[in-house]
Amino acid sequence: VQLVESGGYLVQPGGSLRLSCATSGFTFGSSDMSWYRQAPKKEREWVATFTSSGSTNYADSAKGRFTIFRDNAKNTVYLQMNSLKPEDTAVYYCHAVVTPALRYWGQGTQVTVSS
Repeated sequence: VQLVESGGYLVQPGGSLRLSCATSGFTFGSSDMSWYRQAPKKEREWVATFTSSGSTNYADSAKGRFTIFRDNAKNTVYLQMNSLKPEDTAVYYCHAVVTPALRYWGQGTQVTVSS
């Protein structure tokens, strides 16, 4: 099983980034896919979810600025982030729920928002 995030970068406030999470080794299409993030000295927090049934949910901090979407043909989930703020600085992690007892994490990608 692999979840490989990419797309993290240093960006100025107000900028945009698109994160990608390429996966393999499990049934992506029937899995709920999420993004989490962890800022320095803070606990990991949930950002957004795209369920296998097609629904999306967002943390309040992400609503209106972030969009999660997936390409089941490519086994990849994305996070489009717009209007970035310094407080969005964190390591962003991809998460898969295949079954309630079978969950996987990626290794993370660093997003830094700073002028």
